[in-house]
Amino acid sequence: MEKFIDNLPAMDLMRSEKMTFVQLIIPVESAHRAISYLGELGLLQFRDLNADKSPFQRTFVNQVKRCAEMSRKLRFFRDQISKAGLLSSVHPVLQPDIDLEELEIQLAEHEHELIEMNSNSDRLQHSYNELLEFKIVLQKASGFLISSNSHAVSEERELDENIYSNDNYGDEVSLLEQDIRPGPSDQSGLRFVSGIICKSKALRFERMLFRATRGNMLFNHAPADEQIMDPLSTEMVEKTVFVVFFSGMQAKTKILKICEAFGANCYPVPEDITKQRQITREVSSRLAELETTLDAGIRHRNKALTSVGFHLAKWINMVRREKAVYDTLNMLNFDVTKKCLVGEGWCPIFAKPKIQEALQRATFDSSSQVGVIFHVMDTVDSPPTYFRTNRFTSAFQEIVDAYGVARYQEANPAVYTCITFPFLFAVMFGDWGHGICLLLGALVLIARESKLSVQKLGSFMEMLFGGRYVLLLMSLFSIYCGLIYNEFFSVPFHIFGGSAYKCRDAACSEAYTIGLIKYRDPYPFGVDPSWRGSRSELPFLNSLKMKMSILLGVVQMNLGILLSYFNARFFSSSLDIRYQFVPQMIFLNSLFGYLSLLVVIKWCTGSQADLYHVMIYMFLSPTDDLGENQLFWGQRPLQIILLLLALIAVPWMLFPKPFILRKLHTERFQGRAYGMLGTSEMDLEVEPDSARQHHEEFNFSEVFVHQMIHSIEFVLGAVSNTASYLRLWALSLAHSELSTVFYEKVLLLAWGYDSFIIRLIGLSVFAFATAFILLMMETLSAFLHALRLHWVEYQNKFYHGDGYKFKPFSFASITEDED
Repeated sequence: MEKFIDNLPAMDLMRSEKMTFVQLIIPVESAHRAISYLGELGLLQFRDLNADKSPFQRTFVNQVKRCAEMSRKLRFFRDQISKAGLLSSVHPVLQPDIDLEELEIQLAEHEHELIEMNSNSDRLQHSYNELLEFKIVLQKASGFLISSNSHAVSEERELDENIYSNDNYGDEVSLLEQDIRPGPSDQSGLRFVSGIICKSKALRFERMLFRATRGNMLFNHAPADEQIMDPLSTEMVEKTVFVVFFSGMQAKTKILKICEAFGANCYPVPEDITKQRQITREVSSRLAELETTLDAGIRHRNKALTSVGFHLAKWINMVRREKAVYDTLNMLNFDVTKKCLVGEGWCPIFAKPKIQEALQRATFDSSSQVGVIFHVMDTVDSPPTYFRTNRFTSAFQEIVDAYGVARYQEANPAVYTCITFPFLFAVMFGDWGHGICLLLGALVLIARESKLSVQKLGSFMEMLFGGRYVLLLMSLFSIYCGLIYNEFFSVPFHIFGGSAYKCRDAACSEAYTIGLIKYRDPYPFGVDPSWRGSRSELPFLNSLKMKMSILLGVVQMNLGILLSYFNARFFSSSLDIRYQFVPQMIFLNSLFGYLSLLVVIKWCTGSQADLYHVMIYMFLSPTDDLGENQLFWGQRPLQIILLLLALIAVPWMLFPKPFILRKLHTERFQGRAYGMLGTSEMDLEVEPDSARQHHEEFNFSEVFVHQMIHSIEFVLGAVSNTASYLRLWALSLAHSELSTVFYEKVLLLAWGYDSFIIRLIGLSVFAFATAFILLMMETLSAFLHALRLHWVEYQNKFYHGDGYKFKPFSFASITEDED
């Protein structure tokens, strides 16, 4: 048997790839190219030899800073392109390769040019907004001034006449920037301030003016005809034109301060209609000129951004790669005297020829006189775990890794999870109508795989797309289990022939009271459709699904213990086989394996024995006669033997292993505590195989307590884990009953009415409940319960999960990350 097992071919996913610890000695002139080629290969994980140094104490810190600065500039370009509504080219145009220094100069020039264009555009936009506001104020305020002209003295003016005769009036548009000097006749006359304010602030602004002037003012306002861009948020906002009439210089000072506090822009408006028209014409001409200038500036800016956008993707990729290369070079030791960099890391054994070929190519391409030295080293550290997965197996491997990464070379649960996980899900979700809906969703994701893989998806869609093949198998197994349960949206069908039962009379009046009679062979596949609606439907299905859950649980737990045997064989641990695997198999199968045997015998023979009574009295009264609960000859002595084996298996697991380990440790290092006469105390501590070091590592009490915890956990877990598999029965029953309720109490109830509207409402409610409750919530519930059964009940029998992932330096993984 052992020879047969040893001769079996190795499975790709069963064990992680064999790893080796290597050292690289790279000349300085070829270091950058060598690391770049290794990044393209993506099969070497570097160890940080400068972990004690801060990022600012490392050799290539200046290069990393330069790359970070270039990344900032590229992000700035990308933001500007997106704000402008332009699209950066996904497939960049061909451009001759440039080095980092040239790219840095180009990016600095582009950034300076873009910042200058943005600054000019902002200034022009600010001037445009002010002139537009001034034009609106002139148009609206003239109406207020004409209406109040009969109440005001013609000599009282707000503005000095010299201001309007100034040719440069257009540049002096804000009242707050002007020194208004009223004439002698203005000291006691009526004055006014006109301006514009955000519509949302107008009510509070008016209330504050009223309180500040104690009601001695007249506030007129009118909404602006068009929205104006807010210079801070760059959003179009609604504004209101206002004119405040007041008297006295003290009131004017208060009003101007309130205008400043509320962000209101004040503009001088002459009372003379002729001057108003003249200023309006001047403002309109200036607006037209500014609008033309702004359009030209935007076209020039968009042209510059478009030229940058053609190369943006390539530049971002190049800078990311350069930064990753220098970050990796900072993990290497720099030896100034030897002019070389020393690096260490892990790589799979199959990748050694590829790495050596890449290093030779780097030496040749960099015209280095000295080649890269690549050799294998010994280490006591545990290697990383690396599984080569494909599109199908990667999702199942992620499910396992979410619990814990496998220890180096230990058995990988994902090999069996590919089948057991979707199957246990389907046991809880079994309905071939719902399974077809899931299948259609999975097929859509797989059919659009090439398109969706390059798109940036949301968190939910990304998770759904990553598990598309898990969803495919879950749907296929759900269809299979649904055919066994004979449920299509909870409705049974005569797919595989007629029922084995018939009514007692033609009216079939006693079908749900007395029951049906069997008149031919059983239904060939799955549950007979006649069970639906019968008086014994629930007891029959409960019994079937409960016993089936126990059988599936015992089989999967036995698989887990069997995998612990293969782990022990692989690591040549005969102690684990004799004192862990054997007693665990005996204990589990003496109790729950025997229960599974009774279930199968009862199904085959059609016996009416009470299995609860059999299992309870197996412990309470093992020598009593079984009576009508006896299923086969010799059952009572077999039960006594199995009970004794289960009792013996507990101390078998607990005591021998710790004592044997202590004996082996004592024999191995007996006499080695005495060193040679020339051995100093320091040498003894430094020696890697010293007896002192190993004596400190071995602690008998710690080993014994650990073994005791493991034994107690297994004994109690055998009971609790078996009971935990009953969730398969509970969730399957819940899913079936929910489907029945929605079908009978919603769809059939609505279909009983002749009204088209009621039928449409009932169909809509049924479709909504099926989609959101049964296909989404129930799918998530069954998924989580299947996840728990694998993580806890199955994997705790053999899986340590205390390893760490192999994370090689690879450009492929770097480009997927955001800056």
